[in-house]
Amino acid sequence: MHINLELYRIFYITAKLGSISKAAKELFTSQPAVSQSIKLLEKKLGGQLFYRNPKGVSLTTEGEVLFKYIEQGYGLIQTAERKFWEIKNLKLGQVRIGVSDTLCKYYLIPYLEKYNKTFPDIKIYVANYSTYKIIDLLESGEVDLGILNLPVDKKDTLDIVETLKIQDCFVVGEKYKNIAKNPISIEDLSNYPIILLEEESNSRNFINNYFESHGVSVSPEIELGTIDLLVEFAKIGLGVSCVVKDFIKEELEQQQLYEITVKETIPKRSIGIATVKGFPISTAAERFIEFIKE
Repeated sequence: MHINLELYRIFYITAKLGSISKAAKELFTSQPAVSQSIKLLEKKLGGQLFYRNPKGVSLTTEGEVLFKYIEQGYGLIQTAERKFWEIKNLKLGQVRIGVSDTLCKYYLIPYLEKYNKTFPDIKIYVANYSTYKIIDLLESGEVDLGILNLPVDKKDTLDIVETLKIQDCFVVGEKYKNIAKNPISIEDLSNYPIILLEEESNSRNFINNYFESHGVSVSPEIELGTIDLLVEFAKIGLGVSCVVKDFIKEELEQQQLYEITVKETIPKRSIGIATVKGFPISTAAERFIEFIKE
């Protein structure tokens, strides 16, 4: 049986108010329109729903049974509308973010703090993975947005907005600081113990391409999972670490690390926000992206 839900809404309001005239006023329509709708619903259901009384209308026995169920459904619809409003107005909801450990610590945390203070009712979920894993999570719908080291070859499936330019550099601790005194070629630098991120990272691929573009094959002495470890290993003299200069300004200023000037300039690269192309995201996620863009 297919019955227009609007008929049930008119039935519910009329039963709730106990008056066709009051229902008409509540529904911004005429009394004849309400009466006609009720008659149509009775015809479709095959039974009488109301009988008249001196004050208006009352439910029949059948009408009371129907009302109990319609009341529950109507309540759920009102709850759904309220929840929808809360989500749209950032009084409820969540934002799911995929980001690497390094970008979370050095780039994302200030935005998370500001967002949480502005929208304390929004739950924030952060998944820490490599760029490639984050792309998988985006495409499977497990995160709303990803903070990625660029470039990535996913222009067909992802919308990517560049938000920050970053500069990679080579650094050493006290043991090898003599290397930092004068410019050095990338080929000569490769003769020293090199410390790089693990192969699976997008940042590592970028540096591999940099070496290869200058005809140098690099075999790192040590491979690590985070920039924090690269920094610490360089500090204690285990070799030359490749890190993001923007993230180690304090260590350079305090001369815990020394930057090596390479003759073959390392190109700048970018950090970006990625979402799945053509896939709608929540208001909470949209607002978080706006925070970063601003």
